[in-house]
Amino acid sequence: STPLHVWFQSNCASTQPACLDITLTCKYDIKYNGPTEACWGRGHLPLSGCSDQLLATDGHKVIEETRVSSRYQLKGRLDEGNVSLTIMNLTEEDAGVYGCRVEIYGPFNDEKHEVSLTVKRAPRLTTTPSSDTTSSSSDSPQTTATTPTAGTKHTLMRRDEEFQ
Repeated sequence: STPLHVWFQSNCASTQPACLDITLTCKYDIKYNGPTEACWGRGHLPLSGCSDQLLATDGHKVIEETRVSSRYQLKGRLDEGNVSLTIMNLTEEDAGVYGCRVEIYGPFNDEKHEVSLTVKRAPRLTTTPSSDTTSSSSDSPQTTATTPTAGTKHTLMRRDEEFQ
């Protein structure tokens, strides 16, 4: 699986400790394959379907009965083969392996994507006060993503800003 490490520092209200949305990429060639079913799950992908399924599509829309939480969204264009998963209000508990399976017709043709997500709260930045200054801490979010595998793009979004 592709490793994705996320460090975040939050200045959000205590009711939303993270306020960070992250998108895990999963796309397929819809022009070649046509609209097809896809699913996202937690953990490594089994031989078929998705383990610990988070949501699934019928090729045109999310099958709402399969969505385990409104925190899991497909915000991309399904009609263009974009079934990337956005996790809303990321928390440290969201760390782990995520798998996307796109069901392609024929035996053993499914497209499979796995991402290993690491989430850590960044340490607060503070300055030591001098005689005429007061203590301060960083008010800006610190968000970092690293993906050592070439050709893999992950997008981090914070409010209306996008980091790549």
